[in-house]
Amino acid sequence: MLMLLKLLKDGRFHSGEALGAALGISRSAVWKQLQHLEAEMNLPIHKVRGRGYQLAAPLVFLNAEDISLEAGSPAWPVHIYDSVDSTNAEALRLVESGCVPPFVVLAEQQTAGRGRRGRKWVSPYAQNLYYSLVLRIEGGLRQLEGLSLVVGLAVMRALRESGVQGAALKWPNDVLVGSKKISGILLELVGDPGDICHVVLGIGINVNMQKAVEVDQQWTSMQLETGTSIDRNHLVARLGGQLQVYLDRHKATGFAGLQEEWEQHHLWQARPVSLIAGTNRIEGVVLGVDRQGALRLNVDGVEKIYSGGELSLRLRDDS
Repeated sequence: MLMLLKLLKDGRFHSGEALGAALGISRSAVWKQLQHLEAEMNLPIHKVRGRGYQLAAPLVFLNAEDISLEAGSPAWPVHIYDSVDSTNAEALRLVESGCVPPFVVLAEQQTAGRGRRGRKWVSPYAQNLYYSLVLRIEGGLRQLEGLSLVVGLAVMRALRESGVQGAALKWPNDVLVGSKKISGILLELVGDPGDICHVVLGIGINVNMQKAVEVDQQWTSMQLETGTSIDRNHLVARLGGQLQVYLDRHKATGFAGLQEEWEQHHLWQARPVSLIAGTNRIEGVVLGVDRQGALRLNVDGVEKIYSGGELSLRLRDDS
């Protein structure tokens, strides 16, 4: 199927006869592969009698050389896969096998992409960005404080550089455009966080996706926001540059040095919210975040601090 996809990637019409000749298979076999492409990779294909078959939009595949050229400076080593269960899981396997950080894992498709709190991350083939950066962390917990928020700042800046001017932040690790999610961040640790550990910075960005019936929340994509198809290789280079800048700042100052900037771009600053922790629901107004990246809420006139991976923040219905 991948050979067929590479023949179709230019977005032009190709006859079934020509495709069959190029692949050494019958026209009926071409038809079956096209059916699989649509079903398994969520790629819409136009079928026009007399003209043949055409992808609904051209595809540009991820390419390490293009990413390096676009970055314009020494970049992190990049491992690119056609399909993995999740880039975070593959990154952890590479660490276990002795691969030395820092390095980046990218995939055209995830078969078991994960978001926070066990949610599925919908990952259609060659449409979005599935990105994991592995870092070795030395020096203890300070290097981890507010790290997911720092990554959010880098993602937001890369999106704005790419034309998505409305990109902004939602605590703790989402990037939104208005009320619609465009990116999510999932950090995973292995090792001793008090001494030496590895952290995987997992980033999912909706890039050229235009339809996704499986997504159970409001969402948008870079293409929907800008009206143009985005080259994901350019985006990877921009994201890498922004991550380098913000990770260096975080290493030098801790999250405290980025706290004010993060709050300036928090969409829900001063908004009434519900904070959900398991079966508990806490009503309050967002005051901001503290020097470690924890959420500050005004709860019945009292400032309270909340942090933890299992918390979910939602706007109140009356806000």
